Amino acid sequence: MTENQPTATPHGTNFVGAPPSDQLALTGERTVPGIPAENYWFRRHEVAYEYILDAVADRDVLEAGSGEGYGASMLATRAKTVTCVDYDEQAVAHTSRVYPELTVQQGNLIDLPLADGSVDVVVNFQVIEHLWDQSAFVAECHRVLRPGGFLLMSTPNRVTFSPGRDTPLNPFHTRELNAAELTELLAEVPGTTGFDVTGMAGVYHGTSLEALDAKWGGSIIDAQIERALAGDPWPDELTADVAAVTTADFAIRSAKKADIDASLDLLAVAVRRPDPAD
Repeated sequence: MTENQPTATPHGTNFVGAPPSDQLALTGERTVPGIPAENYWFRRHEVAYEYILDAVADRDVLEAGSGEGYGASMLATRAKTVTCVDYDEQAVAHTSRVYPELTVQQGNLIDLPLADGSVDVVVNFQVIEHLWDQSAFVAECHRVLRPGGFLLMSTPNRVTFSPGRDTPLNPFHTRELNAAELTELLAEVPGTTGFDVTGMAGVYHGTSLEALDAKWGGSIIDAQIERALAGDPWPDELTADVAAVTTADFAIRSAKKADIDASLDLLAVAVRRPDPAD
């Protein structure tokens, strides 16, 4: 994974996923491809998958909380195998139908339907903030990973996503984390040896999105949210600007080289510590 240089994929400029006739419903709890007004959030999620493609190459991968399935499908272009687990039965049925290259199972993330030590990488993107028992889930990731396996986790940065609040603004979120809290969650996992957090990065607006921030009164994000909350129709220009966003418009920077508390999303790389018997 190269600093600020996501791996190039064919997904960078076009929507991926199901055609409109087979599109998973947009609930507000997950993002889906193919909706112009949702494109900013979709691309902001998608860039993290692009960033980790080299890390999953030729490995057995679990995506825990796979949602629509577009991310797992991207990973499958490089991984040896990709297994998806999601709690939502509708999402599982959709992913199984649209992405036949994936192995898809319905299950609770704190009771993963996988054997001990069965995968090399667990990917958990934009999910941990939805879970009530975050430590139990991380313990399950530890259990299903092989010794030395990787847990790759992304989540909205609490500092910028719900500024000045302990209670998340998003009603679908139970607990949001800052970089220090995410590191602590992964390092200290009750009943396990935990994880070593070997990398922490953040997702930021690149130059073109910074220009859109300035154009839309300081924040392209706020411009979208304010109109959505008010029920106001979007001006055609805002719709066009949002629909034109690509993953190349975002930057991923290491916490060693940027202010991690100013990031939009956090991206942690954690290595499973060996058990005494390993």
